[in-house]
Amino acid sequence: MPTFMTYDGTELAYRVQGEGEPLVCLAGGPMRDAGYLGDLGGLAAHRTLVLLDARGTGASAVPADPGTYRCDRQVGDVEALRAHLGLERIDLLGHSAAGNLAVLYAAAHPERIRSLVLVTSAARALGVESTDEEWDKAVEVFADQPWYPEGRAALDAIGSDTPLRRIYEIAAPFGYGRWDAAAQEHAAANERETNWAAAPAYHGEGAYDPEPTRRAIGALTAPVLILAGEYDGSPTPAQAAEAATVFPYAEVVVQPGAGHFPWVDDAEAFVRPVAAFLDPAVRTVTVDGVRLSYRVAGPEDARPVVLVHGRGENSATWTEIAADLAADHRVYAVDLRGHGLSDRPGRYGFDDFRDELGGLLKALGLTGATVVAHSMGAGAAYLLAQREPGLVGRLVLEEAPAFVPLDPPRPAAERPEGPLPFDWAIVPATDAQLNAPDPSWRADAGAVTAPTLVLAGGPSSHVPQDELARLAGDIPGARLVAIDAGHLIHETHPGEFLAAIREFGL
Repeated sequence: MPTFMTYDGTELAYRVQGEGEPLVCLAGGPMRDAGYLGDLGGLAAHRTLVLLDARGTGASAVPADPGTYRCDRQVGDVEALRAHLGLERIDLLGHSAAGNLAVLYAAAHPERIRSLVLVTSAARALGVESTDEEWDKAVEVFADQPWYPEGRAALDAIGSDTPLRRIYEIAAPFGYGRWDAAAQEHAAANERETNWAAAPAYHGEGAYDPEPTRRAIGALTAPVLILAGEYDGSPTPAQAAEAATVFPYAEVVVQPGAGHFPWVDDAEAFVRPVAAFLDPAVRTVTVDGVRLSYRVAGPEDARPVVLVHGRGENSATWTEIAADLAADHRVYAVDLRGHGLSDRPGRYGFDDFRDELGGLLKALGLTGATVVAHSMGAGAAYLLAQREPGLVGRLVLEEAPAFVPLDPPRPAAERPEGPLPFDWAIVPATDAQLNAPDPSWRADAGAVTAPTLVLAGGPSSHVPQDELARLAGDIPGARLVAIDAGHLIHETHPGEFLAAIREFGL
């Protein structure tokens, strides 16, 4: 493991894993070996994680002065690591108790923070703390679990003389969204990963002075993400929201069904919002309670164009097209619900995609924008243009679904093995609608008033080409252009795709 020398001569170690820009990660506990963070549920696929072993934990040396275990005395360690890495500014993540350290560092060095992520983070440094009563109330969410009566009795028996490691052992089942085998294995490692002698000093007297810290945080111009677990007793989602009010630019994400270790409870649900927040090319907007990610490119004052992907894909499918259009457009490429870095709410259908696309246009002030959409996304865009004609300025439908009953109907699809970049529940939901679509979806084509270009992929496409021709005939004034490219015209023949939409007026 690589090491560096910190301000008082203590040699500290850190682990490096992953790809992309560095993300400095501070482990909680307090005073727990950073190994428990793992790869943060797969976040290492998006960023290079720099996981610091705090002084006296993991591979880091024990300091000469035990007083330096106190949280505020470790701010210098974070600054020494930044300098060692040669970074002018850092993206910083703190979990649990280490969220306090991340906050103190941001208050002391606001100019060094590029972004700040606080994961289920205690906010003592800001004066936001949970009382025992609040924690006891919060954990009642587990009252229907078979282990709850015994666990609750053990909680109630905790006294002033109960050893710290025993307290953590008792509290462990309440720290996860599910007390399953993975959670139990993760919790069991705490015994060997924590410096129990140093842990009491971390929050020791003098570690925090909330009022000056809150004033200093007011100078922080970097964006802040505060991620809370729905079932976490400390901090609760309400306390996370309270802490967020201190920061000039903060957003709160509550991970459904998660406890204090959200990447263990649901790795994908944890990674999506964090990866989206950390990617400077990605922004987010919430539509009807669903957090949608989208990518933006091009001059801010240019004509807007919104790119909508097909089923199973995401905004990245438009990379080449977006780069070209960004020369003279403000390009917005969205991840629809259940795809990419957007939320996976579990409810899907062409009508759901239609409504959230409309909500996105309204939320971003894009009324009258050109919408370029592929396949499933084209179906949603077409339905939106007929329901709310004033929202869409111009419309490009690439290989749109025909919305005529399929004969024979699509058989039930079998989910592929392994992880998927989208929610598989989308497939049976949309297949059912393709087999038996709402008759009004096709009958109301005449309600579309936007100038429309229908792009057909030719005989190698699975979409019936005669139905695309009919669709173009049903939409007033629509143009039909065939490009012999199959279903993925914009990916396999981007030059011809761009020529067609440029000729259309983009």
